Amino acid sequence: MQRRNRLSRSRDFDAVYRQGRSTSTRFLVLYWFEREEEPGEPRLGLAVPRATGNAVVRNRIKRQLREVWRARLERVPAGRDYVLIAKPGLSEAVEANGFDWLAERVDEVLTKAAA
Repeated sequence: MQRRNRLSRSRDFDAVYRQGRSTSTRFLVLYWFEREEEPGEPRLGLAVPRATGNAVVRNRIKRQLREVWRARLERVPAGRDYVLIAKPGLSEAVEANGFDWLAERVDEVLTKAAA
């Protein structure tokens, strides 16, 4: 995922949390916020809490989520900031069900957000 498609500053995350909308599934929570002042490509921030696992597990989940998001970037509405939060148990479920299952979960939460 390219730098222009990432949220990195704390104030950007805070804006999405405070002013954005959210939806959730069993393993993922998605917050999104419309950017009026600087529309452009969608940006994603990831939050993987410590309850998900140790640093190795959290970084693996982040890499996998970035890869799934990058593949869906053309279908994601532009001009929005997103924060995708992994819930505990996601890493075990991905190990048991595979990468394609994770892609389906991301599609599920994106579909709920579009509705």
